[in-house]
Amino acid sequence: MFTYTQNHLNSSIRHSKFHLDLLFPIRQWLDAIEVKEIKLARFICRLIPASCPFERSVKLWKLTLHIPPLCKLNPLYNEFVGLRFRALSYLGENEKL
Repeated sequence: MFTYTQNHLNSSIRHSKFHLDLLFPIRQWLDAIEVKEIKLARFICRLIPASCPFERSVKLWKLTLHIPPLCKLNPLYNEFVGLRFRALSYLGENEKL
């Protein structure tokens, strides 16, 4: 059985169709990760890039093609960015310079 928060139910009702979010358990799990160790925080910061690694500018002769960042197409993008932010905040508070 799936459990939904009130915000999730309200957003589903607003769209007038019932929306089943299959990634909701993974979203909850990522949001629930607490960064309590410096090693874990460093690992998360190394694992999750600060900017989208797929954005490129390709130059062919005199023509430059820009490939936009595609990270926002990732359905878990916001959760990964939040996790990286929590890790950076932990490092900023607890790591000695």
